[in-house]
Amino acid sequence: MSAVQPVPPNPPVAKKSLSESLQAYLDRRSIIMLFLGFVAGIPILLIFSSLSLWLREAGIDRSVVTMFSWAALGYAFKFIWAPLIDAVPLPILTKLLGRRRSWILVAQLMIIAAICIMASVNPANEGSLVLMAVGAVLLGFSSATQDIVIDAYRIELAPPSLQAVLSAMYVTGYRLGMIVAGAGALYLADYFGSTESFYSYEAWRNTYWIMAGVMGVGVITTLVIHEPVRQQVVVERKTSDYTRLVLVFAISVIGFVLVFANAGLVLPETEGVFSGFLTEIVRMVLSLASALAVGYGLVKANLVEQEFANTTWVEPIADFFRRYGKKALLLLALIGLYRISDIVAGVISNVFYQDMDFTKVDIANAVKLVGVVMAIGGGFLGGLLAQKMRIMRAMMVGAILACVTNLLFILLTYHPGSLPYMYFAVILDNLAAGLASAVFIAFLSALTSIRFTAVQYSIFSSLMTLLPKVVGGYSGTIVDSTSYPFFFMFTFLIGIPILALIYYVDKHIVIGDNDDIYGDGDGDGDGDDDNNDSGGNKGVELTKANPNLSNTKEPPRATE
Repeated sequence: MSAVQPVPPNPPVAKKSLSESLQAYLDRRSIIMLFLGFVAGIPILLIFSSLSLWLREAGIDRSVVTMFSWAALGYAFKFIWAPLIDAVPLPILTKLLGRRRSWILVAQLMIIAAICIMASVNPANEGSLVLMAVGAVLLGFSSATQDIVIDAYRIELAPPSLQAVLSAMYVTGYRLGMIVAGAGALYLADYFGSTESFYSYEAWRNTYWIMAGVMGVGVITTLVIHEPVRQQVVVERKTSDYTRLVLVFAISVIGFVLVFANAGLVLPETEGVFSGFLTEIVRMVLSLASALAVGYGLVKANLVEQEFANTTWVEPIADFFRRYGKKALLLLALIGLYRISDIVAGVISNVFYQDMDFTKVDIANAVKLVGVVMAIGGGFLGGLLAQKMRIMRAMMVGAILACVTNLLFILLTYHPGSLPYMYFAVILDNLAAGLASAVFIAFLSALTSIRFTAVQYSIFSSLMTLLPKVVGGYSGTIVDSTSYPFFFMFTFLIGIPILALIYYVDKHIVIGDNDDIYGDGDGDGDGDDDNNDSGGNKGVELTKANPNLSNTKEPPRATE
């Protein structure tokens, strides 16, 4: 049986005018995603930059401060518990609010609790860092959970044709939230009297209390918005089945933690940076393998029904490969590599600006203010672009801009300390990054099956930053061994093969319902518009490219 059932063909998708495209940003669903994006952007910097400065002002060693970044590992591994979000309803709340809103509300309340725990701890006191770490880990887990559900909510809220707009509004809100939790938190801590030379716990406590209060915006938003209509049949199970499923997950996590904590006793000690990195990779792989083995053993021991476990964790992945066949590997490669050029370059950007003789104030004004505004503008442009052209063509534009703008930093190396050249590079680079992010999120949304929104999108979003962040970790080593011009040329060159990958995917795989899959310019497949020779056969060719796609003159959509 085909994974995609035949459905009556839709009428041709009309090209939108500029006014119609702009009107989409005023859609109620777009406004919802703006507010949800805002509260999603609050927690991340309360773990990273803001917390790091707090701990440093409290006199905590730099090596200990950087360890707190591990609290955000939940973002990288959120796909592991994302299936539970799709499968497990929450008692009482699910009946009152619906499955998505109930999970969003619980995640937000956990975020507020985590921030309050961190606010209650003075890291300068001896023995207090353990509780601070507990709060930070809870914040990372809760924030990643909120991201999982909001992404699923967004995909279920509107058809693929509107996803680019929703993505742009979400990213806009997210960046505004990061400004509040980043620059806003620093301004507040300084206002309340904590500086590098005079540490004040009360100042940071009050700052984090205010951040917890800001999360109330999310709670109010969740209570007033509506639950998206689920286009799938939900099989209700016994409460004991859900309890056992959660228990399997919890025991597997315990197994992961135990192996990760004790693997250092077995693995050899290393001194080199690269060998140390490989050791940590082995440690992580062993921990994940142990967790999988524990989970598999519990399922085989019938702690939870094998069919239920398979539906929860295996079926979402199997569904993706059924829909796209062997071409799924190409899509995964594109997901993992699309952002590599700008992410790798971005890892070392602040250090680069310092080395180019720019002050902290210069960097703050250019990157944290003008750069963020330009990234938001780029997100809006990306949303408009994805409405005006096929999603893969928009992806191509974003990829070209993302790698080409890295060359501007080579120009900056020849004009160190020049603010005009700095602003020129920052403005164009952030516009490109914002545009590429918006169209890429729309692309990932179109790939996601409506039956497994939380699971599949969390896998995609984790995969898209994994390799770029690993490579970016060596950006400093590359610069030390060569030079900044060589490094930025390298980031440009690694983006070139991505263009070929996008071209190949565009030729052989249909993505999203705004694609002109028949190549005749109007999307109706009759072959009598611009190119009268081959339009009628294009749909057959693309159907053959994906044997699981029935020839219905309609591309595989996220709603199928």
